Amino acid sequence: MTASDRPVIALTPGDCTGIGPEQTAKLLAAGRMNEVARLVVIGDSRVLEFGAKQAGVKLNLHRYQSPAAVDWEADGIPIVDLGNTDPAEFPLGVASPKSGKLTGDTLARAIDFAKAGELDGITFAPLNKQAMFKGGWEFPDEHKMFAHLLDHKGMFSEMNVLEGQWMTRVTSHVSLRTAVEQVTFDSICRALKLADETMRMAGIEKPRIAVAALNPHAGEGGLFGTEEIDIIRPAVEHMAKQGIDCKGPFPSDTVYLKAFAGDYDSVLAMYHDQGQIATKLKGFNKGVTITAGLDVVFTTPAHGTAFDIVGKGVANIGAFESAVQLASQVASRKKAARAKAA
Repeated sequence: MTASDRPVIALTPGDCTGIGPEQTAKLLAAGRMNEVARLVVIGDSRVLEFGAKQAGVKLNLHRYQSPAAVDWEADGIPIVDLGNTDPAEFPLGVASPKSGKLTGDTLARAIDFAKAGELDGITFAPLNKQAMFKGGWEFPDEHKMFAHLLDHKGMFSEMNVLEGQWMTRVTSHVSLRTAVEQVTFDSICRALKLADETMRMAGIEKPRIAVAALNPHAGEGGLFGTEEIDIIRPAVEHMAKQGIDCKGPFPSDTVYLKAFAGDYDSVLAMYHDQGQIATKLKGFNKGVTITAGLDVVFTTPAHGTAFDIVGKGVANIGAFESAVQLASQVASRKKAARAKAA
């Protein structure tokens, strides 16, 4: 892939009270991701300079008014300097509603550029959901915020990717009681369809999806609940007839062993922690989250703001680099698909 063929991916430095600025500075200083994407920072230059100081690196920033104005042949790291966040105002490692608001504002500006066709994708450093919510971005998570700003009406969901394994779920950031109520025939079918489409867009020709059970021992034949008999298995069988390679339900305490052994490309969990616990134990600093189903590609490290290590210069960028790679991969295939359809 030549430099001009590489997708344009925006980096946003996340919440300035966490490790995002340090990670963003480290990633840009390392320069490895320039081989897979054309990177432009959307954010405040003071946040990036603050992160560079934390990381012990130096950055040569080149300011532009918009991503479309970037001269990709010029020296320096392109940044659209929003001038909206002074990190000196916020104590490190403490969730701040004001910082959360500014994190959301920065993402919203990046989304505006994407809607204008100036970006192919957005990779954002870790943010704090509660800080954003209290700061005025009143969504349970950033994925719902993205869908709102894009006026998206269809199915969407977050998926986690770890060393080639894709993990998704029927329900997401809701209480466990609500999650059980949301496990329906239709919601399982929609989740399987979205998972299959997203993995195909990432280059997996025929994804193999294992479906986790809801109850212990997959219900033990109805002894511990009948959701597997009444809802989950019929949905799996229905989607298999539609051409999706899906099997299950399997007991959730063993299904990830099958996936990690290579028997499946993905696991569809019934609720958030059913999948997150397994994947984070497998590789906490390696996982990537992608928002599946939206027109714009969004990726981020699967870990959080890591308030316990902020400011120490020890934040790992492995997952952040993987997030850029995944955004580039999916964005490139989306562009190729649109060009083919035109």
